[in-house]
Amino acid sequence: MNYVRPKKSLGQHFLTDMGIASRIADTIDACKEIPVLEVGPGTGVLTQFLMQKNRELKVVELDNESVSYLLEHFNKLAPENIISADFLKMNLMSVFDGHEFVLTGNYPYNISSQIFFKVVDNRTLIPCCTGMVQKEVAERLAAQPGTKSYGVLSIFIQAWYDVEYLFTVHENVFNPPPKVKSAVICMTRNSRESLGCDVKLFRQIVKTVFTMRRKMVRNGLKQVLSGMIDKDISAEFLSDSEFNKRPEQMSIEEFISLTNRISALQHV
Repeated sequence: MNYVRPKKSLGQHFLTDMGIASRIADTIDACKEIPVLEVGPGTGVLTQFLMQKNRELKVVELDNESVSYLLEHFNKLAPENIISADFLKMNLMSVFDGHEFVLTGNYPYNISSQIFFKVVDNRTLIPCCTGMVQKEVAERLAAQPGTKSYGVLSIFIQAWYDVEYLFTVHENVFNPPPKVKSAVICMTRNSRESLGCDVKLFRQIVKTVFTMRRKMVRNGLKQVLSGMIDKDISAEFLSDSEFNKRPEQMSIEEFISLTNRISALQHV
């Protein structure tokens, strides 16, 4: 097999610029000397440079055509290290026998956010994650409070990882060219071991208030508290001037504090 057809249904845009591929591979140099898992290798443009890093390397690919291509053209990569599977459905504990690894790749555009949520769920296994995504997603991952891109993805990821936006990649280095620019990021696990709050409630609060990101936090909190807290207690709580802020003005620490305050109200 000498050619793999990019499939829109899989969000495939194959990188054609070897210089960019080499730069992406170099991002793992900032990570610990541990094995590497590449997501969505396609025709191996990035894979060939990762193989030069002298680390144990495995790749996971959903597209059967790409798997066949890799098996035929990458015989230096053991067949058992070319995993034909859906990354989102994988048990990551089984990839390197429960040991830590670096995650990297030219991530499929249609599932990039889901990939990063899975990284958070497996953060004890993944101390470092690098790779290429849509520019908009990269901006959201790295966004700071008070900026337009700051939101649910920023908070959920940055609660556990320090995110660095490395460089922008233009459309003309892909086949087929995407309709958006791309960017390369590096995420490094921070020192936080626990959020120090009810994680389920934290996620509920963040998601709910950002559905009304142009309104004051108070509006979203009304929905969170409805049916959970006595109406009089809820009304008094929501009168706090702190809730005059918009969601994008609140830091992760403020959301953690807010979660604990609401948890306390449940026991009043």
